[in-house]
Amino acid sequence: MPVTGWIEVNDHYCKGCDICVAACPPNVIALNMERLTPKGYHPAHLVSEGCTGCGICAIVCPDAAITVYRETPQRTRQKITVQEIA
Repeated sequence: MPVTGWIEVNDHYCKGCDICVAACPPNVIALNMERLTPKGYHPAHLVSEGCTGCGICAIVCPDAAITVYRETPQRTRQKITVQEIA
């Protein structure tokens, strides 16, 4: 199961600079041309699935407008009996 992630963009800080869009390795971030922030900018948002939660977008954001979340797969423990070892 692959690692999945998502981002939340704070509209009060995002100025639509497009740096996160260019830096996103899986190319799943774009500017939302249908919305404006309170300051009049088009904010960044996820446009498709495939975010890995790598955090590069948050690192390059000059205004710290992006929060990244990552969901990692749960590790499962296997029960090993004495018979399986022998």
